[in-house]
Amino acid sequence: MRKTMYVVALLLLASLMLAACGGGGESGGGAADAGKALFAETVIGTQAGCISCHSLDGSVIVGPSMQGIGSRVDADYIKASILDPNATLVEGYPADTMPNVWGTELSGEQVDQLVAYLLSLK
Repeated sequence: MRKTMYVVALLLLASLMLAACGGGGESGGGAADAGKALFAETVIGTQAGCISCHSLDGSVIVGPSMQGIGSRVDADYIKASILDPNATLVEGYPADTMPNVWGTELSGEQVDQLVAYLLSLK
């Protein structure tokens, strides 16, 4: 009886620890992790991937760096910038610098994953 209670207590503790860590689901860390992997792709569909034009270290490649973007803008801004990049232009970058194709090249889930990842960049 005592052994069974010990095993049950350990299982309960383990499940509470997993719940506290998010359990690896698609919300939070899972989505951000998937977005990080997608951001790192050099080609997405028929276009150059995010990392081909946007750095993470503050340097300028073709487009603005994503360093710290999660502390400067919100999710709606990031999503709109992906789906309609000419709607709000970053100073110093003319219209059509970023391809206006991500609404068809990416699924809604992929856009949400990229948003989650970019928001994590504080």
